[in-house]
Amino acid sequence: MRKIIAGLFISLDGVVEAPDQWHFPYFDDEMGAAVDATFGGVDTMLFGRKTYDSFAGAWPEREAAGGEDAAFAKALGDVRKIVVSHQPLAFTWRNSEQLRGDLVEAVTALKNEPGAAAIGMSGSVSVVRQLLAAGLLDELHLLVHPIAVRKGLRLFEEDGAPIPLKLISSETFRTGVLNLHYAPAEPPRQAGYDDAKTHLSPSDH
Repeated sequence: MRKIIAGLFISLDGVVEAPDQWHFPYFDDEMGAAVDATFGGVDTMLFGRKTYDSFAGAWPEREAAGGEDAAFAKALGDVRKIVVSHQPLAFTWRNSEQLRGDLVEAVTALKNEPGAAAIGMSGSVSVVRQLLAAGLLDELHLLVHPIAVRKGLRLFEEDGAPIPLKLISSETFRTGVLNLHYAPAEPPRQAGYDDAKTHLSPSDH
């Protein structure tokens, strides 16, 4: 079964909205390498409509312009791009298609397609939330920026069931950004203060 890996820029207070307004001062070679590591091996990208529209409005022009990011733009153009939307869509960016049918059923079928390459996601918060809740997201890569944005959409909503995760790797960049990779985990065991205090020294309680 193919993996789905989602990568997100996120602030210290959990904001994932409009990273173009707060993220770029922290982008350096370390972060570029981390982004390449997350998406370099994918042959399919899964998008929400808003994120797709943002990408499609920028990257084809950058590829055509032939600047220093043209190679990355071409790589995005070459991969298969699948867009989640309830509205019929028309595409001008090559290798783009719309996900058909129920999200969970369609993504499950996508994961079961032949191939070893991962399926990548960038942004697309609403889709990430749904796949996490359905147990279909295999890895969540968070680039945590050392800034409290104080406003905007957060990754996790305040209602709904808890989503247990396990940390599978971590890295600290020179800028203070944390590169944290998570995977789904079993719910933690039930515990309370009586369990916790056994790990405290006598002077702590």
